[in-house]
Amino acid sequence: MDHYTYQKSLKIIWEGAVAKYKEGCREVESYFDEATLTELASIGLQAIDVYDYAEDFVTRGEPDFETFLMVSEARRDYFLTVQEGKPSGNTLDSSTLPPKTDEVVGIVWLPRIMPKAIAKLRGELPPETMYGCGGDRNFFKENNIHPAEFLRAAWAYEDETSKLIDWVVARKSS
Repeated sequence: MDHYTYQKSLKIIWEGAVAKYKEGCREVESYFDEATLTELASIGLQAIDVYDYAEDFVTRGEPDFETFLMVSEARRDYFLTVQEGKPSGNTLDSSTLPPKTDEVVGIVWLPRIMPKAIAKLRGELPPETMYGCGGDRNFFKENNIHPAEFLRAAWAYEDETSKLIDWVVARKSS
C-alpha cells in the first residue's frame, strides 16, 4: 500500500465493505480479494478489522469512517514502528479478559479495555473480539476519550498500567 495515500485506499476498502454489508453479505472471507488482503496486511490489518467497523456502522450508525481511519492509523503506526512491519504471531485468549463489570478506581470497563487496546495495537485480537465494540464505545463516551486516542495512550503507557489509569482518571475529570 502506498504510504502517502494509504488513507484513500482504506476509504475505498471501507466503502466496499459497507456496501457489501448493506447488500446482506455476512461472510467476512468473501469481502476482499488477495490483493486487498495483502494491502491490509502491509499496514497490520486483517479483513475482520474492516468488517467489524463496517458492520457496526451499518447496524448501529457508529463508528464512522473517520474513527475507523484513526484507529487503523494507530495500529498502522505501532505495526510499522514497534513491530517493524512483522505480525506478532500471538492471539489474545478472549476468555482471559476481565469481566465487563470489573472496575478500577471506580471506572467500569477500564480493566477490560486496557488489554484489548494493547492486543489491538499488536494485532493480536481474535476475530470474536472487537476493539471499539458497543461496550468499548460506552466506555469511551462516558470518559470523554476517542478510541484512537486511547490506543495511543495505551501505547505510551504500555508497560505502566498505573499511568494509563491515571491518564483516564484525568481525562474523565477534565
